Amino acid sequence: MAVDATTAPVPTSAPAATSGSSSNNGSSSSSSAASGIADNFQSFLTLLTTQLQNQNPLDPLDTNQFTQQLVQFAQVEQQLKSNDQLASLVSIEKSAQSTQALVFVGQTVAVDGSTAHFDGNATWNLNAPTDTTTATVTITDKTGQTAYSGNFQIAKGNASFVWDGKGNDGTTQWPVGDYKMTVTAKDVNGKDVAISTEVQGTVDSVDLTASPPLLSIGGQNYTTDQIKRIVRPSTTT
Repeated sequence: MAVDATTAPVPTSAPAATSGSSSNNGSSSSSSAASGIADNFQSFLTLLTTQLQNQNPLDPLDTNQFTQQLVQFAQVEQQLKSNDQLASLVSIEKSAQSTQALVFVGQTVAVDGSTAHFDGNATWNLNAPTDTTTATVTITDKTGQTAYSGNFQIAKGNASFVWDGKGNDGTTQWPVGDYKMTVTAKDVNGKDVAISTEVQGTVDSVDLTASPPLLSIGGQNYTTDQIKRIVRPSTTT
């Protein structure tokens, strides 16, 4: 093993005043609702115009109620249009998330976490806010049994810890599986230092049926916002 320093509901309208209209016995879509609003609004305007044309000049109709209804029609129509636009934005956002997630397949990435998959080696990234005089790194398996424990000095900043699967005796080889790292550290004044950990691994697949999409890294699932960086694999010549 090694430590390497690294840098509101939509109101529905009344049925149109036309004969032969029927209900669809279900929740209508925003487009059909908008069509119903338009039909009702046109019927309302026809009725209003007819009444105004045939009103008694000596006893004119009170138009306050008509004005209020006109405003209500306009508000409902505006709300339906807003709903259509929001639905479109949500669809675009989901598509963008899926496209973004697919880009990560096959990439080596670092994500927030402490559990890494060991298969030949396991890598954690450590971040120390200050220099430490002593840091105890403990790696345990899924049952909580300690597989490895060691003391190190970790400098301020980022560092990587690569475990080869060997125990403290240097000969015991631990099997393939998921292992968790915990780090306790102290600074030069003996105060505790919180060391954050990241897991490094390759994105094996993406579950696009989840919302947001989930990236599979060593059998663990992560969202794209948990990715901290993409790591370019080392090449040899």
